[in-house]
Amino acid sequence: MEGKTKEKCEKSGIIEMWAKKHLLYTEATRHPFILSIRDGSVDLSSFKRWLGQDYVFVREFVPFVASVLIKASKKSDDGNDMEVILGGLASLNDEIAWFKSEASKWDVPLSNTVVHKANQNYRRFLENLMLPEVDYAVAITAFWAIEAVYQESFAHCLEDGSKTPSELQDTCQRWGNEGFGEYCRSLQKIANRCLEKASSDVLTKAEVTFLRVLEHEVEFWNMSHGCA
Repeated sequence: MEGKTKEKCEKSGIIEMWAKKHLLYTEATRHPFILSIRDGSVDLSSFKRWLGQDYVFVREFVPFVASVLIKASKKSDDGNDMEVILGGLASLNDEIAWFKSEASKWDVPLSNTVVHKANQNYRRFLENLMLPEVDYAVAITAFWAIEAVYQESFAHCLEDGSKTPSELQDTCQRWGNEGFGEYCRSLQKIANRCLEKASSDVLTKAEVTFLRVLEHEVEFWNMSHGCA
């Protein structure tokens, strides 16, 4: 039975198996906050709350991605990993500039943002993933999951039939566009390759980390939506 399970994972990809296995993945990518953007009922005060908090988060996300890049340089068996991760790291400069521009447009002050508990917890989680003893396979899985949740969530707001407000189209395009989707698929391929070669202990840690990311994403959406 164990052999069949492993064979099935290798055929479809461990990441894909986990995404189908855990309902939490759907909860993170089809959260009521995202659905409210898609159907046009979003409370713009919720969007502004998300904007300010995510700006704070992405500043902590930068050193996390840098730590994944360092792990790749030391542990990866494929030089292309560094190119993909470096591209993601470089794009964060533009992302921070985008947040500043959007905050100015929406009159969201960034200098004195009170960091919400959900945000604090998520950032602390990222700090723990930066530790040298965290395996590269675990870190790259977390990196993929964080990016993929945004990609799938905001892409859903751009699909046919969506009623996303015109003033939020740019936000949805930022993470829901095909280019970002291709980037996420590249991260997914890296994570799958690493997980297929990982020990059972690392696999377990990676799956737990995957679930922790999803829990933090749901809590972040909850905070934005005013549910926490």
